[in-house]
Amino acid sequence: MSAENARATIAAYYAAFNAGNAAGMLDCVTDDVEHRVNEGGIRRGRDMFAEFCSHMGVSYREELKDIVIFVNEDGTRGAAEFVVHGEYLQTDPGLPEAKGQRYILPAGSFFDLRDGRISRVTTFYNLNDWIAQVSA
Repeated sequence: MSAENARATIAAYYAAFNAGNAAGMLDCVTDDVEHRVNEGGIRRGRDMFAEFCSHMGVSYREELKDIVIFVNEDGTRGAAEFVVHGEYLQTDPGLPEAKGQRYILPAGSFFDLRDGRISRVTTFYNLNDWIAQVSA
């Protein structure tokens, strides 16, 4: 995969995210995708990734802004930095109660790419910052 194609794949993934298009996100990942969640476990496979997308769509409304995408020369790895502008819609177990709180949170993701698709996505953000924002 070329660096240009890798960049386009990651951009398509985030465009689908911002459109609330889980099917579009799934089109960007491999069948055996590894989704490594911030301060959480690893979800393996498209079915687990689809479940996560479904849950996120119910609990949160988010738009990613100021996205900057980085890729290596052979297009097998990438990263993105962005700012999450969100609204907390439904309480997630173990987290503060949702009351429609809005938040703005810097975040980033790392990617492995294979055969034109994302095979790993690892996302990082400051959970304590998010908790402080939704608890204020």
